[in-house]
Amino acid sequence: MSNDVLPTQSSVDQTAAHELARLQKEWWAFLVLGILLILGGAACISYPFITSIGVMIFLGVALMVSGVSIIILAFWTGKWSAFMLQILIGLVYVVSGFLVADAPVASAAVFTLMLAGFFIVGGLFRIVFALSERFSQWGWVLMNGIATLIVGLIIFKSFRQFAEGESGQVFWIIGLLVGIEMIFYGWTWVMLSLAVRNIPASEDAASNSV
Repeated sequence: MSNDVLPTQSSVDQTAAHELARLQKEWWAFLVLGILLILGGAACISYPFITSIGVMIFLGVALMVSGVSIIILAFWTGKWSAFMLQILIGLVYVVSGFLVADAPVASAAVFTLMLAGFFIVGGLFRIVFALSERFSQWGWVLMNGIATLIVGLIIFKSFRQFAEGESGQVFWIIGLLVGIEMIFYGWTWVMLSLAVRNIPASEDAASNSV
């Protein structure tokens, strides 16, 4: 039985070595992705008003496209027990998307609360994942999670001001915080790409590459 386990373990090691060698060859793609995210985050911070309105319009268009797709799919599959339900869901998506895209300013306040929840959940997930896995350069992911969690708590605490009529802050806070999130996420990819590049290749991978 032990003879069967050894070849299996060997094949797993060979697969892991092959994937690692492939990642090392493509490390520059992760670096480019990180740099683009950092540049995009800097642009969002530089123009937070445009970013906030753009986020609202993009969300509205995405909802409308999704609703139209659901309606088309419902007619494409023909009449069945959930036909009317799919039509109603598609109409709800279309109407919701139209309202969001038509009134991006009013939608920004509601989206701010949703954004706070997204940052809080995403930050907690990254913190737990980094502490449990302890992979290479996990400290950067931990810092990213902590920063994302703090940002989410700040937005959630400030939402009371939005409800009291001080909605002008919504214009800049969404673009600013999205930009910060993109910069931290891009920096994480940059550090991971450099870590992958600096991992020493195994002897098997080196012999296969030759």
